[in-house]
Amino acid sequence: MKTICVDLGNTRKKAAILEDGAILQSTLLENDGMDQISELIKTFHPSKSILSSVIHHDKRIEILLSDQTQFHMLQHESKLNFSVAVGKPSTVGADRLALAAAAVHFFPGNNNLVIGLGSCITYNFIDQSAVFLGGSISPGMEMRLKSLKDYTALLPLVEKDWNFPLIGYDTKTNILSGVILGMAKEIDGIIAAYEEKYSNFNVVLTGGDCTYFERLLKKKIFADPDFLFKGLYAISETNN
Repeated sequence: MKTICVDLGNTRKKAAILEDGAILQSTLLENDGMDQISELIKTFHPSKSILSSVIHHDKRIEILLSDQTQFHMLQHESKLNFSVAVGKPSTVGADRLALAAAAVHFFPGNNNLVIGLGSCITYNFIDQSAVFLGGSISPGMEMRLKSLKDYTALLPLVEKDWNFPLIGYDTKTNILSGVILGMAKEIDGIIAAYEEKYSNFNVVLTGGDCTYFERLLKKKIFADPDFLFKGLYAISETNN
């Protein structure tokens, strides 16, 4: 049976069709995403659906999914394949719950650090007993680039570009080197701090830019831009 997984993030809104855990098609959603979600349903006829949202989304999406499929809204009360040890489970973002679910599903019995690259960088740690302990959050790439313009008088807004030198030769390349290499060194440092504390340790990097950052990191890690969708599918199977 097919499942449509919808992820509404701060930076990107996406949807994917999965069957037996494999992605058949994924797409970026424009505007409220209603037309594209409706088209995916008409094309693939999924029997189940799940929605993960960290924004104030159009409630018509929930109505559409409920009318056409067996629908589940991801929230802290959903049935999960892990337990949550943080002080207020209700404050854990749906995207982080999905990443933790994917980690436990694909790497059971491991200490897993899942790093999500989006509007923010989220570091999500799930121990070998399948307990989500929390982690940390820092600004993502677009937020860092925008803040340099917003909080200075003369620096411009620079669009991300992966062709940059270590030593910047103009304003643009100085900013790209500082932001992108700064993020890479931050990620390297966080991974190293976890490695000092935990054994049997696994790292997953996900998000739209993960394949670019994978090349900049010291540690050889598992990079999967669709890891969140796979977590949503696993949660849907448990709850639907």
